[in-house]
Amino acid sequence: MGRADGQRTRQGGGARRGERSGGGIRRVFSLKRILGTLFGLGLIAMAGFVGLYLYVDVPAAAEDAKKQSNVYKYSDGSVLARTGDVNREIVGLDRIPKDVQKTFVAAENKSFYKDAGVDFKGTARGLINTVSGKGKQGGSTITQQYVKNYYLNQDRTVSRKLKELVISLKVDRKKSKDDILAGYINTSYYGRGAYGIQAAAQAYYGKDSDDLTVGEGAYLAALLQAPSQYDWASATESGKERAEARWNYVLDNMVEENWLDASEREGLKFPYPDKPKAAKGLKGQTGYLVEAANRQLKAEGVTEAEIEAGGWTVTLNVDRKKQKSLEKSVKKTLTDKLDKDKRKVDAAVQAGAVSVDPETGKVVALYGGKDYAQHYTSNATRADFQPGSTFKPVILASALDNDAKTQDGETIRANTVYDGTSGRPVKGGESGYAPPNEGKKDYGSISVQRAMDQSVNSVYAQMGADVGMDRVQRTATDLGMKEVGRDPAMTLGSMGASPMDMAGVYATLDNHGKKVTPSIVKQASHKDRPDDVKPDPVGDQVLKRQTADSVTSVMQGVVSDGTGAAVSSGKYQAAGKTGTSDSNVSAWFAGYTPELVTVVGMFGEAPDPKVAELNNPEGTPAKEFDHVSLAGAGGEGKIHGSGFPSRIWAAYTLGALEGGSDARFDLDTDMGMGVAPPPEPTRSEEEDEPEKPDEPAETPDAPEPPDDEPDQPEEPPAETPDPPVTDAPTFSPPTQEPDPSQPTIGIPDQPDRRER
Repeated sequence: MGRADGQRTRQGGGARRGERSGGGIRRVFSLKRILGTLFGLGLIAMAGFVGLYLYVDVPAAAEDAKKQSNVYKYSDGSVLARTGDVNREIVGLDRIPKDVQKTFVAAENKSFYKDAGVDFKGTARGLINTVSGKGKQGGSTITQQYVKNYYLNQDRTVSRKLKELVISLKVDRKKSKDDILAGYINTSYYGRGAYGIQAAAQAYYGKDSDDLTVGEGAYLAALLQAPSQYDWASATESGKERAEARWNYVLDNMVEENWLDASEREGLKFPYPDKPKAAKGLKGQTGYLVEAANRQLKAEGVTEAEIEAGGWTVTLNVDRKKQKSLEKSVKKTLTDKLDKDKRKVDAAVQAGAVSVDPETGKVVALYGGKDYAQHYTSNATRADFQPGSTFKPVILASALDNDAKTQDGETIRANTVYDGTSGRPVKGGESGYAPPNEGKKDYGSISVQRAMDQSVNSVYAQMGADVGMDRVQRTATDLGMKEVGRDPAMTLGSMGASPMDMAGVYATLDNHGKKVTPSIVKQASHKDRPDDVKPDPVGDQVLKRQTADSVTSVMQGVVSDGTGAAVSSGKYQAAGKTGTSDSNVSAWFAGYTPELVTVVGMFGEAPDPKVAELNNPEGTPAKEFDHVSLAGAGGEGKIHGSGFPSRIWAAYTLGALEGGSDARFDLDTDMGMGVAPPPEPTRSEEEDEPEKPDEPAETPDAPEPPDDEPDQPEEPPAETPDPPVTDAPTFSPPTQEPDPSQPTIGIPDQPDRRER
């Protein structure tokens, strides 16, 4: 074979090989094979998806998605505080207007009510962008976004996206569209620290979700695309343009879906949101109010864990105006007078107060201390200080309710006469008990009424023995006190009690003997509880009406002509009692008008020794939180209930009653200063020589014990608004002749008006 033939042969062979090679490629990449491969891959993908569907379960909700704040409101519905790590209050669709619900569907997923919970195209696009590093891409349905918020997290991974797809399909089958929409609206973030529509409605428009308009709803729905960029308060000009364009887009979609009338759409104007406000914390009195509300919720059976889990809406009985009046009165009357740099004792002064509506039992105002952030313990609810002589009305109530008799067999009444000698041993009681009067002052023969006016210890210690301390204890317990024993010293108020406790006692007296347990909570609701918590502060009759009304009548004398004269005013009718504890570590005034019961306590609590070094009553250096004497506080001497506590009470009451009240006590009684002054006993010749009628009770030459000066100046303090008239009685008693059936054994010296 020649060279040419060989070359042709080689070329021909090459051609045939090329032909065979090209044919092989065509055979390998034939349409049939391509379709078969794709079909196979599809089957594999489907099998994988089915496996994934069977493998992936709907997980439990993410912890962060369930977190809610507790919302606390004043009685008028305005927000007092929000507590918790997440500013969210979950609300049902019944709390979201129908047209507002539709704004979210129009903004995010018009086919929501028809789809199966997923958008496969959008999900595929999101997967591709995630894999290629192009970042987040929209297209998820409302169901998918809800699943991401409620069950998963915000990670941008392929595995998370696939889980989202599967779980969304399952959730769409298990839950109604309404449940999914509600979950989405409540879990989404709206900016300004607000999670969920209720928190967003408050943050942007200062209202509840119930009250949102369709225009406001459209703005909140628009925010979800870019909360920080679309917040009108911080958005750039271009951001504002995009926010408004998004708002228009939402409303136009609603018209397109026939969810909004075109004519109504034309009339809508962009609803500019409010400026952002600082989150309300627990500083000042807010923390004390929240703490008192939580304390009561626990008493009503709500566990601490349930409270901390959040989701509660708690409406308080606190009246905003009265609350401000109480805070202002404490500040102007007491705290503005304190100067710890000049007087170490001023650093130890604590004040607490509770004000109650006696007819309903509602706590309308509460003062817990100077600042919850600085002094965590609430002085309104703490019960570690003695109430002192504010307990004396309880002894009288027990005597009257039990028809108790004196050692001589005389039924105890307001005009019953006792021996008011200081340090006199109590008869019929525990051997050796002989309490002194304030300043060791002797009163001789004195009526029960005058002994209440002047807070004579020896009389009420004897009365406790006459009644029986077991009966006194039972009466105190019925009135709501908790730490009352049978020790004779209890007659001087040596038990522990809080202003809240004593407010309940005095409110029951003001409420004609029907039990009042002060309630700061009006109503507490939680979406996961079928029933709201609604305390009932008014209970059964625990004292006879005549008993309660008689004690009220007697305590009117304390105000008109006794140690409580500082609160006397022609602008309201009042009854009350002062109190000072052993070693002057506490001072009180507990009193009421026909419409308002208020108890004010002033307590001596040692600060950190680095702030002020003080001694405790035993004379040893006081540790922080020890009880210490109030003597000298505010530049005054011994602190009595007739001093700062009475002044605070008078200033607050006048403000709370908006300058005064014509209301009068409706009393079913025939005794006490509220009815008529009882006849005073007269001295016999064997007793001390009586004072001459035209001489004052204390002559200028008479020696004065240190505590015999009145706590109150003759004129009320200048800082008290509309100061009470201290020498004006609260009533005009009718003239009454002495009862011939009652003993007349001499008129004792007129006691000075001092706190006991």
